[in-house]
Amino acid sequence: MQLITVDELKERLDRGEKLHLLDVRQPSENTEYNIGGTLLPLGQIQAMDVDVIDDWRDEEIICYCRSGNRSGQACIILDMLGFKNTKNLTGGILAWKEKFG
Repeated sequence: MQLITVDELKERLDRGEKLHLLDVRQPSENTEYNIGGTLLPLGQIQAMDVDVIDDWRDEEIICYCRSGNRSGQACIILDMLGFKNTKNLTGGILAWKEKFG
């Protein structure tokens, strides 16, 4: 697992990069505020129910949650499951909203 800041992510999104964003929050949190990630709650990842992202196994995955804690856990689990390039969004959606509204 590596870290990525909200500034780095925003810059890459603004350049139009195609990124694999993984939202590990609950569906209600995703509905409330979403930056375009695929929703896969941490509980599913903990249960190793990751088939929906299996084709991302060798690609960069940027995980995010509310504050960076759950997404950090998700990165660790995904790494253990053989995903090669996970990144945790530092500060999560709270940092994103603080910086970009």
